[in-house]
Amino acid sequence: YVCSTWGNNHFKTFDGDIFQFPGMCEYNFVSDCQEAYKEFSVHIQRGLNSNGHPEIQYILVKIKDVQILLKPNLAVVEGRIVKTPYYASGVLIESDKIYTKIYAKLGMVLMWNQEDALMVELDNKFNNRTCGLCGDYNGIQIYNEFINGDTSYNSITYGNMQKINKPTARCVDPDETKALPSCNEHRDECQRLLTSSAFADCRLRLNLEMYIQACMQDKCACNGEEDSFCLCSTISEYSRQCSHAGGRPGEWRTDEFC
Repeated sequence: YVCSTWGNNHFKTFDGDIFQFPGMCEYNFVSDCQEAYKEFSVHIQRGLNSNGHPEIQYILVKIKDVQILLKPNLAVVEGRIVKTPYYASGVLIESDKIYTKIYAKLGMVLMWNQEDALMVELDNKFNNRTCGLCGDYNGIQIYNEFINGDTSYNSITYGNMQKINKPTARCVDPDETKALPSCNEHRDECQRLLTSSAFADCRLRLNLEMYIQACMQDKCACNGEEDSFCLCSTISEYSRQCSHAGGRPGEWRTDEFC
């Protein structure tokens, strides 16, 4: 099972909920939360790039007692810059032009495109043991993330709860009272893009509607500015998730598109 975040602040939990959370602080993306001793934790910090789009500035990973900091084209282990591939104490870090990947023996794979998109895959021994933006991995959507006992949270409240409190941090919590626009005028275009023949093998493997909704939010947020980030990030994620689910997406990028 995978949890991911991509593009315009979209998140998909292990249990399959997709939500948007535009926070720019450091957050617990996913951690082992069952006991006092965490086997692993993954924190992320987003910022805006030169085009004004959100991207991940750094990822802080702790595996057992090993601390790893990832930045674009940079891996730092226990305070030392390391060359990849790097292997020590049950952790392998690899990188190529696009992705940085961490394989941890305890049952975690992390994959980052060094820009906006991060995917973490966890062994199912961590079922019902995790916390953070990725949720509790209990196999039930909504429950214990957005509905907990008698309380229900919207995605912004839920996201704000995952903030790592650091005395030096200067960042503002997103406003919990602001609802997202419906963006329905973009439905047809998003549906057309995500049901193109290139994705025929993905149709039955993924929940198409969730990606259509994410694409619609992207179109709204871009206010008619059609740079590649607006449309491509959610379609790229759909393609990655399809491959991960065993599907074979066709060639959907063209010279004019993405």
